Amino acid sequence: MRYDYPTRIEEGMVVMVEDILLNAEERMEKALAALGESFASVRTGRANAMVLDRIRVDYYGQPTPINQMAGIKTPDAHLLVIEPWDKSTLTLIEKAIQASDLGVSPSNDGQCIRLPFPQLTEERRKELVKQCKAYAEEARVSVRNTRRDANNDIAKAAKEDSLPEDDQRRAEGDIQKLTDTYIEKIEELLKKKEQEVMEI
Repeated sequence: MRYDYPTRIEEGMVVMVEDILLNAEERMEKALAALGESFASVRTGRANAMVLDRIRVDYYGQPTPINQMAGIKTPDAHLLVIEPWDKSTLTLIEKAIQASDLGVSPSNDGQCIRLPFPQLTEERRKELVKQCKAYAEEARVSVRNTRRDANNDIAKAAKEDSLPEDDQRRAEGDIQKLTDTYIEKIEELLKKKEQEVMEI
């Protein structure tokens, strides 16, 4: 987003206010992206390769994502098939999945690993929705902390660098609008994920 502050303030001041706002926007965007990643790792009743994104396999001493070691296919809505490019890594991948909190039992046939995703019980769905709400709350807290930091920076500029009061109020208003926008985006993501989890 472009923030247009009047050039009647000294040039350096305009840049500083815009930098504070752009930095706040960047941090809020990162919080939203992190929430998206957290939601992707929450297992629904459907097979989704993204649930493997957080699992790392100890491959020659390096924690390596499964998708960098194998092809992952979804032959049907309740099954993932992992085909490692190096067959010697089959047991390593299987152990990493078993050690994770995925809640799915892998079956290894010597060529590939099959991950069957059973239908979720109503109770399990509710637990997952609760988990999603906790992730969303973390994102909201992050956005609010960013708002607080940006407002502190604006107040500091007003005090130390003689930022005019009108411009201080306007900047604080822009920060609040930005906060409201990102909180709304978080709510939309949460609503969508809840529907996905509760869908039978």
